[in-house]
Amino acid sequence: MFFPGSRYQNAGTYIIAKADGTKIPVTKIPLPTNRPLQGYHRRLEGQRLDLIAHRYLKDANGFWQLCDANNTIVPDALATQDLIGIPAPN
Repeated sequence: MFFPGSRYQNAGTYIIAKADGTKIPVTKIPLPTNRPLQGYHRRLEGQRLDLIAHRYLKDANGFWQLCDANNTIVPDALATQDLIGIPAPN
């Protein structure tokens, strides 16, 4: 269901029940990783997170690791930051 390397790949699921009794599987929100930073990237206006992730992490789908390193779940929240912390390699 999720691409390899996704933050949700191993998150697991649980079941919720709607008011009508319909049961729906829901993906758990994973806890952020606490990797140390290797440095910062000064983001230019309009610069995309997938390109930054590819440059530093060698994985364009690793944008979520940038989110974790900067304490945000929503990638759009990084659009307002001038400096983006870059996590150290695993």
